[in-house]
Amino acid sequence: MAEISKFRHRRRENSKVHGAQPQLPVLPWLSTAVLIGLAAAWFFPYGLGREVVAGFGDFQYCASAQQQNCVIDGDTVRYNGLSIRLEDIDAPETRKYKCASEAALGRRATQRLRELMNAGPFQVVYTGGRDEDRYGRKLRVIERDGRSFGATLVAEGLARPWDGARRSWCG
Repeated sequence: MAEISKFRHRRRENSKVHGAQPQLPVLPWLSTAVLIGLAAAWFFPYGLGREVVAGFGDFQYCASAQQQNCVIDGDTVRYNGLSIRLEDIDAPETRKYKCASEAALGRRATQRLRELMNAGPFQVVYTGGRDEDRYGRKLRVIERDGRSFGATLVAEGLARPWDGARRSWCG
């Protein structure tokens, strides 16, 4: 009889090991989930797929490739040495323009973009779309207080919303 009780006892111990999984405390899992949520809110303040980099600088007109912070034209800047194309607009050309009116409007757009870049802190926003264009420029939105510089240029008649196609600025 002693052997039967030993067997039953062993069997009960084994059932604890091989039976139902032990319950894990809820607190460590909950605190881990909260930490992950806070980290996501810190690194992605506007949701996944949107990166924001705060910026500020003294922007001149680009005269050489060595300049760190400068405005190339009405829709392209160099910030910390990185070429950034404003992805939400198309501005008139200042170099390979097709007519005098395009060149003049391109100069005004370039001047206005420089004013916007120098007016105070701004954010460089990656919205999660294409990272670069065919020229290696980063495709980003630059904004201040939630308003795109591109939208400002469009509202002022110095650019048009980017619709994926290049169109003539002449006549």
